[in-house]
Amino acid sequence: MDLKDTPQEAAFRAEVCAWLEENAADYGAANVRKTYLSEDVDEALKRAKEWQALKADAGYSCMTWPEEYGGRGASTMEAVIYREEEAKYAVPRGFFEIGQGMAGPTMMKYATPEQNKEHMPPMLRGDTVWCQLFSEPAAGSDLAGLRTRAEQEGDDWIINGQKVWTSGAHYSDWGIVVTRHDTTLPKHQGLTYFFVDMKSPGIEIRRIKQISGGSNFCEVYFTDVRIPDSQRLGNIGDGWSVSLTTLMNERLAVGSAAPPDADDLLKMAKEQGVLSNGEVRAKIADWYVQMTGLKFTKARTMTALSKGQTPGPEASIEKLVSASKQQDIGSFGMDLNDMAGILTDTPDDALFYNGYMSSPGFRIAGGTDEILRNIISERVLGLPPEIRVDKRVSFAELASGAT
Repeated sequence: MDLKDTPQEAAFRAEVCAWLEENAADYGAANVRKTYLSEDVDEALKRAKEWQALKADAGYSCMTWPEEYGGRGASTMEAVIYREEEAKYAVPRGFFEIGQGMAGPTMMKYATPEQNKEHMPPMLRGDTVWCQLFSEPAAGSDLAGLRTRAEQEGDDWIINGQKVWTSGAHYSDWGIVVTRHDTTLPKHQGLTYFFVDMKSPGIEIRRIKQISGGSNFCEVYFTDVRIPDSQRLGNIGDGWSVSLTTLMNERLAVGSAAPPDADDLLKMAKEQGVLSNGEVRAKIADWYVQMTGLKFTKARTMTALSKGQTPGPEASIEKLVSASKQQDIGSFGMDLNDMAGILTDTPDDALFYNGYMSSPGFRIAGGTDEILRNIISERVLGLPPEIRVDKRVSFAELASGAT
């Protein structure tokens, strides 16, 4: 594992730093802790699209994508370098990650060249926003237990059902959706995958009020929504395989938790003069070790990418550890602030409070802690998989609520 830039990477980093200093400095430093999704959605999305278009014009959006789709065919390490440097600025974020990080790679693998030429450039520029329609009330962690039905009618499919926890559905233009087309097959085999225009007749979107104060998650209802067969991704019945492509990219797109982290807690402890307390020092040290371990785990993944290798399931470790770490640090930071721990008057005041309130959702989004532990135990440690008594049973035979 080599943490140093090559001469070529160092030159590219200098180029990126110069461009960001010229174009992103007005947004402020990342430690300002701006949260654009808590603002007026229309205004926040407008600013995010302006920044995304600026990036695209400069060749820094979706850099690894083929040039024919608006990318620059750059190396993975160049994309990583750009993300590392952009993270130092409080530029608008949170609108395009699902499209560019999950829907885009899935489309490029399964959609037709004509469809990709139509959808990839506006996705790259931020002209269109995409969402992911996977989770359901009866199928969250167990995605294969979903019940949303797709019935073929000539050259179209008619979709009925409900999705939940869909991030950004209320401002999305397009969505990727996995459905059940055959209940007589085992649950992993009866699935088919589509992409859908979110303005289609029959789609109803309801925003969900979150305990953190935000409202970015949505319930999405499908009532006789008609989708042409041309918008199917993969073969009929290949929905699970296509979904795995999306989920593999999700591990990299979701990544680390937002602040606060150990360095934020250390800064506050110094300001409050509590570092003389042995318990405080011990807790900060534990979280610092976790933070550093995650840094090197990510570096190992980046090294594999730089060599043209495919990252393994180790990416699940980062999310599993960072989500619980964010929750623990948020809670401890609020305790250190005593009665002021629930103040949200300034970004600094709200740092630990917001981290604590949003962390439970992060421990669910992109794979629950329990699912990630299974992945790590089976695919990293080589332990036996859990017993699956429903693996070969048709979906129609499964007891209601057992999916």
